[in-house]
Amino acid sequence: MEDHRENNNEIELDLLEIVHVLLGRFWIILCAGVIAALAGFVVSAYVLAPVYESTTKIYILNKTDNTAVTYTDVQMGTQLTKDYAELINSRYVIQKVIDLLSLEGIEYEELMKKVSVDAPADTRIVSITVKHTDPALAMSIANGIREVAEEHIQNVMDLEAVNVVETANMPMEKSGPSILKWTLIGGMAGGFLACAAIVIIFLLDDTIKSSEDVEKYLGLSTLAMVPVISEDNTGRKIKRKK
Repeated sequence: MEDHRENNNEIELDLLEIVHVLLGRFWIILCAGVIAALAGFVVSAYVLAPVYESTTKIYILNKTDNTAVTYTDVQMGTQLTKDYAELINSRYVIQKVIDLLSLEGIEYEELMKKVSVDAPADTRIVSITVKHTDPALAMSIANGIREVAEEHIQNVMDLEAVNVVETANMPMEKSGPSILKWTLIGGMAGGFLACAAIVIIFLLDDTIKSSEDVEKYLGLSTLAMVPVISEDNTGRKIKRKK
């Protein structure tokens, strides 16, 4: 008897039964996914502020005189590209841009999050990208960082010049947030939460619903089915088994 009680305390998970429960409530999962996807669409399209991206590029060559560029100059410039990227992201450059553009209320750490420096391998071209909700300000910050960084790199690395490949552009289209991405993430999150809620409710429900449940959870055999008589709205008697 004690062994039987101990076995009843153990929870047996039937994956096929859980899958069956989820399939039986597929419409709930689908509705939750659609509602969450619509919420993600509305938030990304009408609630979140659009972000614009402006990029400027510079060309750096480690050459100290006016002689012809050698292979050594090219190789050395490629190896030092990451050093240039660190100088561009330095506090000196960012803080000076804040002062020059009179960006009141913006701290160094805040502006750093809006700036990204890309230095691809095997190249001496460094891209400076600024993201901001104001397209004009994004362009001004990118150009300001490039101008301050040019002077800073020349002084620190003892270079003659830093050439400008292209100035920052005026972004006409927003780069984010992505409406498609937010919609897909919202749909998947809604469907996942609905599945989790259904599974949790199913696992916490320990009521006996059928004769199979009696045999499964209590280890007893069903001797008979007792009909339950109830009346519908028309007064007709309906028999149900209990």
